Amino acid sequence: MDVVAVATDDPRIAAAAERAGAIAIMTGPAATGTDRVAEAARQLVPRPEIVVNLQGDEPLIDPEAIETLVAAMLESGAEMGTLARPLEPEELERPQVVKVVTDLSGHALYFSRAAIPHRRAGGMSPQARAHVGIYGFTAPFLERFAQLSPGRLEGEEALEQLRALEHGVRIRVADTAYRGFGIDTPEDLERARVLLGGKA
Repeated sequence: MDVVAVATDDPRIAAAAERAGAIAIMTGPAATGTDRVAEAARQLVPRPEIVVNLQGDEPLIDPEAIETLVAAMLESGAEMGTLARPLEPEELERPQVVKVVTDLSGHALYFSRAAIPHRRAGGMSPQARAHVGIYGFTAPFLERFAQLSPGRLEGEEALEQLRALEHGVRIRVADTAYRGFGIDTPEDLERARVLLGGKA
């Protein structure tokens, strides 16, 4: 059985979620969104096989993208997975758009706010992809992730997925056609309002 829940430490968010008909799970303060999801997942009965962490800054997510992520994890047997999409040229130098590069089997080599891969010949590499801020975990690995010490590169880039890579965990990266964006700045919020016809 699939369960959708809102994990938060803010009673106002919990109340808004419940008014909208969602399940709200209160947690304590958390260092990262994944730490919060791990705490919330412990409260779910029965225990889920796969936990998807969709953070609040991705309200425009397409449900099909979530299905793509879960299918990729089940097919590959990965402990952790995420999504990537083609990078637009104007996004290359924007630090709020996280980039990802993968190996030949589709596992992440690195995530960065910088322009990667750097193309020595100039211009944007056809390998450049934007990371979509959604993660899937097997329930056992989510518990283990929450116990891992924060990584050095995680601290430098402020990207929690680097914690997994620094501890030697493979992250499956699946391609998606989803072209949405995270809402991290006032400009992003205005862009979302335009897309939604002023309803955001």
